[in-house]
Amino acid sequence: MAQLDTKIKLYAAENSVANIDFKSDVRLQDDGSGAYIKEWNLDIAEPTAEQIASYETAGNTAETLQKVLTKRASEYKQLKEQLDLLYHDMVADKGDKTGEWFKHIKAVKDANPKE
Repeated sequence: MAQLDTKIKLYAAENSVANIDFKSDVRLQDDGSGAYIKEWNLDIAEPTAEQIASYETAGNTAETLQKVLTKRASEYKQLKEQLDLLYHDMVADKGDKTGEWFKHIKAVKDANPKE
């Protein structure tokens, strides 16, 4: 089940609001029976429960994608190491799919597909 903040971000984005501060723009609360909107300070209408519910599938997709991207980020070598791989690939005339940088990036992407 998609998190409420994810669904709110999708609702806001669809209504041309790109960035939400969940400390001042929108405050959520959970008293044990599920999260809900406690305070709404955006210049767009607060969504109804039905509108929020309509973002369930898109929210699940966004959260799954974010998990994949986070996992990939943790598995990629540091940027300085990637640049070193690229340098050595270029020196060895392997600036293509045979280079070590490409192999590293492909392995991470293959292990963590976006689906």
